[in-house]
Amino acid sequence: MEEEKRKRKNLVNFRPVLFCAFGLAFGIFLYGKIKFGGLAPSDFLFLALFFVCALYPLGKRRTAALLLSVLLFAGAGALALHLYTSAFTSALPAGEYRLMGTVETVSVHKTYTVVILNDLSFDGEEESGKCRVILGNDECRPADILLLDAKVKAAELDDFKDDAYTQNNFAKNIRYTASVDKMEKIGRSKNPFLLLNAALYDSLHAHMGREEADLAFALLTGNSGCIDEEVSEIVRQGGVAHIFAVSGLHIGILYAAAYALFPFLKKYRFLPPLLLCLFYCGLCNFTVSSVRALIMCAVLGTTRSFGKKYDFLESISLAALITLLFLPQQWFAAGMRLSYGACLGLALLSPPLTYFFKRIKFPRFLAEYLSAALAVQIFTLPVMLESFGYVSALALLFNFFLLPVLPVLFLGTLLCAVLALVIPPAASFFLLFPEGMFSAFLYVLTVVDVTLLVTGFSLGAGSAVFFTGCAALSGRVRLSVKGKAVIAAALSVLLVFASLLQNTVFTGCRIDAFSRDGDTVVLVRTSKESVLLIDGEISLGECEDFLHRTYGGTLNAVFVLSEDEVAGANVAAFLPAEKVCLFEECETGLSRAPLLFGQTFTAGSLSFRFETSFKLVMFAEGCAVEFDFEEGEALGADLFVGETEGAKRLNYSLRNGTIKTL
Repeated sequence: MEEEKRKRKNLVNFRPVLFCAFGLAFGIFLYGKIKFGGLAPSDFLFLALFFVCALYPLGKRRTAALLLSVLLFAGAGALALHLYTSAFTSALPAGEYRLMGTVETVSVHKTYTVVILNDLSFDGEEESGKCRVILGNDECRPADILLLDAKVKAAELDDFKDDAYTQNNFAKNIRYTASVDKMEKIGRSKNPFLLLNAALYDSLHAHMGREEADLAFALLTGNSGCIDEEVSEIVRQGGVAHIFAVSGLHIGILYAAAYALFPFLKKYRFLPPLLLCLFYCGLCNFTVSSVRALIMCAVLGTTRSFGKKYDFLESISLAALITLLFLPQQWFAAGMRLSYGACLGLALLSPPLTYFFKRIKFPRFLAEYLSAALAVQIFTLPVMLESFGYVSALALLFNFFLLPVLPVLFLGTLLCAVLALVIPPAASFFLLFPEGMFSAFLYVLTVVDVTLLVTGFSLGAGSAVFFTGCAALSGRVRLSVKGKAVIAAALSVLLVFASLLQNTVFTGCRIDAFSRDGDTVVLVRTSKESVLLIDGEISLGECEDFLHRTYGGTLNAVFVLSEDEVAGANVAAFLPAEKVCLFEECETGLSRAPLLFGQTFTAGSLSFRFETSFKLVMFAEGCAVEFDFEEGEALGADLFVGETEGAKRLNYSLRNGTIKTL
């Protein structure tokens, strides 16, 4: 009997929903890798460790049941994503249409407004999906029904693997983009959530300062697109952007506060808070993170009310299973990966970290709080690097002090906003509290230097090693201390090795290029030199975003290839470069980096020669590589980056006189 019990104690606690969710997620992941490229042996590392830990020493029946469930749900995940991808790519061809749609979200910028339309119809014919429309300074609100004469273009997935923008459109079902010739508001939707969203926006902005109102609206609805770009950048660099994207934290706070109000309902006490959270999810447009938290709250309330044991990991798994089964494309959304990554960090890493802090005599509350914050930061690190290209070095510090006051800020702002909507004459009075809180928040972020970032560092295959290590070292895997020490050492070596291969150029010359809508940027790196090539149309934000993902150091030079050299030079002046090189002399008005003019330049072992203002030849590794930033045709052996290449991200390496695709 004892021997039988010992065999049943496998290394991973047997959780059926976890295995089903894992199979579903892996099927989606594998199909995406095969469909969009990038499948690597390291992608199977986590799967291998999972099965080794889960199958030994299970009996034959349980092993067969486990394998069958994983395979069935993996097939279901792959099929679900295949069906969604087929529908997404069956969009209407590009052209001019009479477009009608309902405004779902609005992002207000200084010189333009971006709206997302759903309930689309083209020339009177209804179509699935959503459409992103860029307008002038037109006043639009959620629930507005717009009629547009527009040039519509269907989304393309050619650059899916390396472009976060395309992945975001895919995950949000944004199948079209439109440029507008004529716009007319023809009515209002009857959707109560959209109407309430618009009323909330108007109330906050009518009685609060612009920046404070933007932050309050983002905190309550998750729509951070209206936040001023400079403020948004400060918030991201501070590592607190998740506060303004409605997440499980917000739903958990609301659920806990409402739960405390209904003790008299006894075992049905969880129902009113759950209904309130459901309504709030509707206000936030049912974001994945809010739905995940809603499902977990429902499981928590049900199990505790009926005397069952709550399993945090099974609850996460159930939420993932439901979400991915109906919305498989959400796997590619950074928001979902961050939301579920944070929960997995709490489930897997928080217990052993708490044990460690208690062993070194930390007070219990501090040990639990610090371990939870650290576990979330550790588990979301790879997602941040891969999705946004940087991680704030101060994120843990800021969140350590901000999270304890978040319930007061969130619940206080929500209550004041509700009172302002219910009693409009007193709205200014009710909104004094959130306005003061957000003013103080902005003051702290502007006074403290938040520019300390980890940038230009991609884990690549190291992500699989990283997550495998986190899972192996968690308290959920039943291994001895020595066993975990061996696994930790091996995985640390693999992580360092994978990261070096991903980020370091040891020999030859590596070329990373990115182009979207004719805006092109190219990074050329050797073991000692780094040079950036940009065209005159690209924005500073696009350049910085590209560098965040590819290179975090100082550039030896920036080359501007464009007939409009002034625009390119003004962008290059703000990049971290030793010099800016242009074909012809021009006046820019900016000179943070020295401006050099001429036809030939050198940067260490690299040599460059301008053919024209938009064409450059580089000599490296015995190769002559031509960069042509004008639409045209280059030599067959040359690297060509231009509009005819579309929005593909190219990755090349020059070695032994040949250009090799990475």
